[in-house]
Amino acid sequence: MPKLISIKRELGKVKNRHQKRKRRHLRIRKKVFGTPDRPRLCVYRSDHHFYAQIIDDTVGHTLVSASSIDKEFVKRYGFRGGKSIPVVEKVAELLVERAKEKGITKVVFDRGGFKYHGKIKAFADKCRELGLEM
Repeated sequence: MPKLISIKRELGKVKNRHQKRKRRHLRIRKKVFGTPDRPRLCVYRSDHHFYAQIIDDTVGHTLVSASSIDKEFVKRYGFRGGKSIPVVEKVAELLVERAKEKGITKVVFDRGGFKYHGKIKAFADKCRELGLEM
């Protein structure tokens, strides 16, 4: 019986962790708003993949997107993503390349409620390194 109780506790922690991230994201979204001059760069990290998109919040349109399951990503790198730091940096390269094609050089970074370290920090640093102003 104690094993069942510990499993329920663990499941509760997972749910609570996701709820906390969503709460943080909503708090951030109150302050971060993408405009046509400076759209919002939003990131999401799932259990298996990494996603990023540049959004103009005035009209609610996604201008550019890239992910570790993107067809062009798979074609270019020969494998279907994941979310390790090297994969995240390759997603950043793809996103910045597409953004420059559309003439986007300045963005507002929305970390999506995730802590700014590890993969999120590596992604932001790589975007800055490739010429995207944040």
